[in-house]
Amino acid sequence: MTTTRLTRYDRSMLRLMNDRRGRAWYATAARRRLAVAAHITLTVAIGGLMTHFFLAEGEPLWPVAAMAVLLLPWMVATGVINGATRGLLELREHVLDERQSAERSRVLARAHRMTTLLLAAAAVTLLAAGLSDGDAPKAYAAPLLIAALVVHWLMPLWVAGLHAQDEPAEDDVLEAEAPASAV
Repeated sequence: MTTTRLTRYDRSMLRLMNDRRGRAWYATAARRRLAVAAHITLTVAIGGLMTHFFLAEGEPLWPVAAMAVLLLPWMVATGVINGATRGLLELREHVLDERQSAERSRVLARAHRMTTLLLAAAAVTLLAAGLSDGDAPKAYAAPLLIAALVVHWLMPLWVAGLHAQDEPAEDDVLEAEAPASAV
């Protein structure tokens, strides 16, 4: 095994991704699923607004303002998922231990399979739309391809957030004892 020296960036990201102050946001599986569901919902909303903005000619700039407002909770949800996974997808490979590296490979494989199925469904949808209305694929091809790219980019994060495990119970015991001993 070769050891790579951690850069200042690596140490900073490792510290950030293992910061337990936001643990309450993702302490249970239900909260992690809620964070992933919120992230997916916000991603769809932002994508829908972007599609509306580009397809509706002469439309005012309200979709851009709405996207800007939705970006803040989207970023918070991203941070919650990254915290829940301890930066599984954000940290560089040489910073991860063997268990994390194996988990990253499993997450990426699952995400790749899910994205492949979604791309196949998108292709079938475009083909079906083309059979019923000759212009439909031309009008919706670019937004659909952009949506597929976004899903491809974010799917590993969603899969990692959904498959993140609860932390061991001994952490809870240590945290519960710390305030009592400080008093």
